[in-house]
Amino acid sequence: MRVLLVEDDALLGAGLKAGLQQQGFWVDWVRDGMAAERELLTGVYQACVLDLGLPRQDGMQCLAAVRRQKMGTPILILTAREGVPARIAGLDAGADDYLVKPVDLLELAARLRALVRRAHGVTEPIMEAGALRMDPASRQVWLGERLVELSLREYEVLQIFMLHAGRVLTRSQVEQHLYQWGTEVSSNTVEVHIYNLRKKLRADVIETLRGVGYLLPQQVKPDAPKAGVSAP
Repeated sequence: MRVLLVEDDALLGAGLKAGLQQQGFWVDWVRDGMAAERELLTGVYQACVLDLGLPRQDGMQCLAAVRRQKMGTPILILTAREGVPARIAGLDAGADDYLVKPVDLLELAARLRALVRRAHGVTEPIMEAGALRMDPASRQVWLGERLVELSLREYEVLQIFMLHAGRVLTRSQVEQHLYQWGTEVSSNTVEVHIYNLRKKLRADVIETLRGVGYLLPQQVKPDAPKAGVSAP
């Protein structure tokens, strides 16, 4: 999942970016509040980690500006500003979560996953679309009782569809949710990943709507029993 990191400290920003990428996130990093506002208004990020003490525009001003534009991207404030009044101010300004530096990267990753789930109406830690289940913490996927082995990119593509189950996604939308700045994406990359997912899951799990895009149904059916084998 693609997240925006807003941090002006070069050393801390590099560490956070590397750590989040190790946890399976695709991270774009900006270092001032104006750049953060501009990027958040694109709507391509699943979540944002926002510092408050930023050049050009304070993080609180950035947060307020984004929320005025009705952008619902989950935003987690990560700051050195401690104390209950600071947390209250951040949450009341529209932040979805608030952490004080220094932060444990595993906790930060877990909180981001939880924010993204809730933003898409998923309250349980295991994401489900009928018989298709996904555990974002372990990055495991099951179709019925069958554990499906996926590459990292295949998993990320499927996660985008799981978060938008029942909604049609264009190739461009899938690319925007996945790829960081500077990543070269060939014209058929998404199609290749979807082809591989169909081979590993089942051909009808991700539907193609010609001229429109792709759809993962909200209720994926389990595998049909093999010939000669009775269903339990």
